[in-house]
Amino acid sequence: MPRSSERICPVNTRSTGAAPTAENAIPDQTSDDRTPTGWDRWRWARPEWILAALGSLLLSVLLTWPTMRHPASTIPNDIGDPTLQAWQVAWSGHALLSDPAGLWDSNTFFPEKYTYAYSDTLLGYAPVGMIGSGFEAALIRYNVLYVLLHALAAFGAYVLARQLGANRWGGAVAGIAWAFAPWRLAHAGHLNILSSGGIALSLAMLARGHGWSLRHGYRPERRRPGWALAGWLVAAWQVTLGFGIGLPLVYFLLAAVLVAAGCYGWSWWRKRERPPFGRRLLLTDLAGGAAFGAVTLLLGLVYLRVVDINPQAERGLEWTRMFSPPLIGFVTAPADSWLWGERHAAAREQLSWPPEMALLPGLTVIALAAAGLFVSVYAGRHRVALGIGVLGTVLLGLGSTLGGDGEPGYLTLSTLLPGWDALRTPGRMMHWTSLLLALLAAGAVTALAESAGQASARRLTRVVMPLVLLVPLALVTLEGVNRTPHPTVTPPPAAMGAAQDPILVLPAGGVGDLTYMLWTTDGFPRVTNGLAGFEPVSQAQTRAAVASFPDQGSVAYLRGIGVRSVVALPDRTAGTPWDGIAARPIDGLGITREDLDGTLLYRL
Repeated sequence: MPRSSERICPVNTRSTGAAPTAENAIPDQTSDDRTPTGWDRWRWARPEWILAALGSLLLSVLLTWPTMRHPASTIPNDIGDPTLQAWQVAWSGHALLSDPAGLWDSNTFFPEKYTYAYSDTLLGYAPVGMIGSGFEAALIRYNVLYVLLHALAAFGAYVLARQLGANRWGGAVAGIAWAFAPWRLAHAGHLNILSSGGIALSLAMLARGHGWSLRHGYRPERRRPGWALAGWLVAAWQVTLGFGIGLPLVYFLLAAVLVAAGCYGWSWWRKRERPPFGRRLLLTDLAGGAAFGAVTLLLGLVYLRVVDINPQAERGLEWTRMFSPPLIGFVTAPADSWLWGERHAAAREQLSWPPEMALLPGLTVIALAAAGLFVSVYAGRHRVALGIGVLGTVLLGLGSTLGGDGEPGYLTLSTLLPGWDALRTPGRMMHWTSLLLALLAAGAVTALAESAGQASARRLTRVVMPLVLLVPLALVTLEGVNRTPHPTVTPPPAAMGAAQDPILVLPAGGVGDLTYMLWTTDGFPRVTNGLAGFEPVSQAQTRAAVASFPDQGSVAYLRGIGVRSVVALPDRTAGTPWDGIAARPIDGLGITREDLDGTLLYRL
């Protein structure tokens, strides 16, 4: 490994006029890490990236099956959060096509404002939301995105591992291990948490743009400002999918910028060499970083406005303490894991909230990463850095269970870093733990593959070694097989289409409101219903005021806030204040009632 690539601040040996020596020569490149030029560039690069993308897509279809079996009627995991997020994607596309200025004031939670920002918005998927319309289109969109986001995660981790020095075997292991890690199955109903592909892809682009890898360090002749700009833009897009996993990326890139600025300033102050990154790349970073910062700031201001209007939306540290996992959670698989689910049932019983605490990244990737600390194609210092990163993210992921109170640790960041206190689930740091483990594993697999290549003169080795290298691929794939349920989503009743908005749907409150939100994708009528991470004051007031609907007081209240129709679902009212609503008289109230296939439509 060249000494210059081992330094903290990279040194541009070309700018100093230094002749290539044993101290600064670029290492020999393997067949998987050569510099293609001309026509050879396309013959080498295009098939690999196209095949990697197609392979990621095919594997995603298989490992998320049966998502694409009935995409117009079923949804992964449950009919809770997935229906909310299917509505979110549909609303963003509809709003940007019909009324961009009204994007944040959605058709739900009427008559509240900024209702689209009541949770992670998935705004980055708005272009997909522009395709098609109606309830079935919303479901198909969601299911297609569910498959594609897994494919993007696999492809992103593959190209990141390749850029950092792994060969194709190592890249494939990294891509599969990260995109289909067992812990992600616990979030099969959280599209915003699963949508992490932009993290790996942006880091790959930024590393490529800056000519840096874990294997060779900094190589100024490989700088590509265009790739750096693309990396910043992809990172900005990742943030638009939600701050739940986007905010840690923001702070990671901020830390990287501070380190790079320190290196830049140190080189400038010493005056022994020109700045290490070059003026063109510096200007590109300033432009890309400004765009990334602007997107983050603008979205942050919207969420601050929501908290301003709804102080109850602010989360206290008690939420973080409630969702902080014990150490055993990091080796415990969720119930939906085909391989480990039943085997880890006893361990899950020790977790107070398994969906956020069953955090197994995969036993195979843990073993390979451990090997990668000692046997790898990466520089020794970089391996140590990856290992420290794994340890650090695990400690942060423990939340308040670290040392008994989380100080110093995750809770410290919650008090020091703006916005971090809203990240109430420390276990989601597993995105970073899992990615670092996958990169360490890729380094080990690459070392194994290259050692096999050096011994390929033996006929037996040429036959046996590919089979050996298939073992880690098969194991990480096997650990990603799911048992995720795919329930059927009830389509909207005819009464929803016949009602004049604004509409109240009864029974109101609870997860049923999420289904009602999805129903509104047929035309997006305004509804008072809605469910998010917090409840606006008007929601509780409305439920209390209409508990005896239909009567004089409830009708007057609804007319007062502008509601024109009430859609009641008698088959869902058992155990609610509206149980037996069909038998309640409407005489003298000045309203009409119509039965449409078992659903009651009241016109006010």
